[in-house]
Amino acid sequence: MGSTVSDATTETEPAALPGDGLREGIVDELRRRIGESLVDVHLVPNDDLWVRIATDSWRAAGEAVEAMGFHYFCFLSAIDWMPSPYGRSEDDPTQPPPERDTVVRPGVTGGETRFQVFARVTDTRRHVALTLKVDVPDDVMAIESWFTVYAGANWHERETHEMFGISFVGHPDLRNMYLPTEFEGHPLRKDFPLLARMIKPWPGIVDVEPMPVEDALPQDEVVGAQAPADLTPEQSDAGLGAAPAEDRAVEEALTRSVEEAPDHTPPPAGDDARVDSGDQQDLLEGRPDPSSPAPAPPEPGPPSATSAADETARVEPDDELVVGEDDIVDETEVRVAEGNAVTEDEATATGRPADDQPGEGAPT
Repeated sequence: MGSTVSDATTETEPAALPGDGLREGIVDELRRRIGESLVDVHLVPNDDLWVRIATDSWRAAGEAVEAMGFHYFCFLSAIDWMPSPYGRSEDDPTQPPPERDTVVRPGVTGGETRFQVFARVTDTRRHVALTLKVDVPDDVMAIESWFTVYAGANWHERETHEMFGISFVGHPDLRNMYLPTEFEGHPLRKDFPLLARMIKPWPGIVDVEPMPVEDALPQDEVVGAQAPADLTPEQSDAGLGAAPAEDRAVEEALTRSVEEAPDHTPPPAGDDARVDSGDQQDLLEGRPDPSSPAPAPPEPGPPSATSAADETARVEPDDELVVGEDDIVDETEVRVAEGNAVTEDEATATGRPADDQPGEGAPT
């Protein structure tokens, strides 16, 4: 008998959330050190960690995390969770104002107060960071200073005091860093009116200038308005049916003679040999007239001293030098003949005729 396959489905258990033993261990260690002062925890596995500390344990929490290996102080600042009564700066001022929401909605590990102070510290050995938050009482607006725990918190607490109006108990010098001492108000509070933005919205919202309008070209100058005579894709007239202006200027210049040129200087008086040929001025003096017949070749004259050499070295029409075997002269015979030559003075003394070659009977 064949086996039957059951159509019953097996329910699979849901996959467990990824764990983060490193950050979970940090939370356990911090809770062991400060106890119930660790009010809230928000952990994203393998991503980040936020904790909220009780207001009266802010300095103790800083000392605890520093002892746990978080030696690097990143920054300290504050948050105002109240929505701005003036709306968002991104709202379009040309549109009706939206309905304002005044409900305070704190973010991650947020408390019940409007203001929170938060700080970021890092353990460079384990490559993990931690964000600590603390609620600031609305009636006191003061918390303990971290100046004695992290020296880098000095200027961060000064800036937070200046921009949010939060005091740090134990800080040696909470002077303003950016604003004059007599400046009133705290610019990063949501209820601080930015008068400049009430008068003029943020750039980019309404300060969008329209594109410049260009004058429309006449219909006869619009490219493609006239059908070209030649419909080939390559046309120098760009579809206008006429050559471009620069090409017309070149053609017009070629049709003019030299005398018609605007910057032409007439030739000096008496220079009758210089005439205009249309493209350039030619000097005809001393040049043969191409319409007259070619001159006859000169008659051959008596043989000259170079006739013998001309007979020995004959130049062919292709200008190549041709030497025959009979034309080769023995160099030794030439030197002997030159040695036996009789000069005019020797002929007078010896009675031998003066000649370039030795006479008959002369020794060789």
